[in-house]
Amino acid sequence: MILQIITEQVIEAAKEAGKFALKERANFLQHKVEVKGEHNFVSYVDKTCEKMLVDALSKTVPTAGFIAEEGTGVPKEGGLNWVIDPLDGTTNYIHGLAPYAVSVALMDGQNVLVGVVYEPNLDECFWANADSAAYCNADIIKVSDVPKVNDSLVCTGFPYYDYTRIDQLLKSLDYFMRHSHGMRRLGSAATDLVYVASGRFDAFYEYGLNPWDVAAGALIVERAGGKVCDYSKGKNYIFGAEIIATNNLIHDEFVDVVNSFMISK
Repeated sequence: MILQIITEQVIEAAKEAGKFALKERANFLQHKVEVKGEHNFVSYVDKTCEKMLVDALSKTVPTAGFIAEEGTGVPKEGGLNWVIDPLDGTTNYIHGLAPYAVSVALMDGQNVLVGVVYEPNLDECFWANADSAAYCNADIIKVSDVPKVNDSLVCTGFPYYDYTRIDQLLKSLDYFMRHSHGMRRLGSAATDLVYVASGRFDAFYEYGLNPWDVAAGALIVERAGGKVCDYSKGKNYIFGAEIIATNNLIHDEFVDVVNSFMISK
């Protein structure tokens, strides 16, 4: 009951931030974008959305710390932390492309208790908590029932700074192009994950990610009946910078393929 009340408040905060971002996009100016690092950008919209979220969530769970992309708030060692990406898909946003999303998770240590991903362009709010099913708005969602990788639609992301495994990634892309229904790259890992949860994609994999990119979406995939792991088939996918998410049926096959290309033998 408590988790559901918290979840509802997170949904409200995420929607408020997402709708602000959508409204600001109409008059957005690219020259206001700041460069954080190589191909890594931030805008006043990211910063404003993050402040809106931190202000709201500080009231929801006052004892929780913050692990936020733009550095607002202070992380708490152990215990409860909000994990926030105020605008997942900033590069899409600054170029006027969809999707981009607000991603918020509440973690207790290594465990995700609440996950909310709001994509404002379609007004779709994906959410789950540790006691609930997974939802898109008011509708329960489930992962797909595609039984083989060859019949699946696969999504991935491209690194914007860590190119150490680019050759391995390209070989994996070649494989999936030949042995699936196709590959997609949307530019928002949080959206990719909830699209696996809702059965739009059958599998997703990416490396070079941060906790705020994946924490909320990973919980939503699991509560929708899917499976999540890292490239080595372990559970270090939130803080380990790599993730695989699939439906329940193709998981072992898909993970073995990714592992064969992306893990150095």
